[in-house]
Parts: sequence; structure tokens; C-alpha cells
Amino acid sequence: MASTEIYRYLSLPNCTIGLDPEGYLAKLSDWSPEVAEALARDAGIELTPEHWEVIEVLRDFYTRFEQAPAMRPLVKAVTQALGPDKGRSIHLMRLFPGSPPKVAARLAGLPKPANCL
Repeated sequence: MASTEIYRYLSLPNCTIGLDPEGYLAKLSDWSPEVAEALARDAGIELTPEHWEVIEVLRDFYTRFEQAPAMRPLVKAVTQALGPDKGRSIHLMRLFPGSPPKVAARLAGLPKPANCL
């Protein structure tokens, strides 16, 4: 579950969203596509339909397993949902630079994956 400690705020036109020290939502219920867009802008990422496909897979994974996936489960889930080309690690790294599980989970409004440093 996301931390309730507010470190900073993300300002949107109609509301302000609290973020924890690592930039994840303080309250998972604050997530919306508009919040994802703002988080992506903050990270220097322009969301494309390919990003949204992965975000949807992540949100579905969280609904089913109540956790955000680390890299291997992320690759497996994306491969199963979107096919082997989109489930490749290199593809996910291109979409979500740095640490795909962490960056994608943040944009999907999920907590930090448990096995990610």
C-alpha cells in the first residue's frame, strides 16, 4: 500500500495530489489518466498509446495480485497481454527509462514494486 507521508505535491488544474518521497501517489485513489499525464510530464515522458497499453496491464496486474510487478513479472504480464514484441525488456526500457517497473508503476498510480531498490 502507498505511504501516507506527503513529501511534495503535484498540482493539476482542479486539484493537488500528494506524493511520497519517491514520487509515488500518497493515496492510490488519487490516480486518474490526468494524474498519469502529469506524472509523466514531471518525469520527462510523453505518454503514447504504447505507454497506455503497459499502464493498463500494470493496473490489471495490481487488481489481480494486489502488488505492482517487478521486472520479470512485468515482462511476463506484458508478453501475455500484448505479445512477445511488446513484452521484451528492451521495449519496456525504451518506454520507461531507468527502471521500467518503478517508472511504469509510478505512472500507473501503483505503489513501488516490492523487489525494486
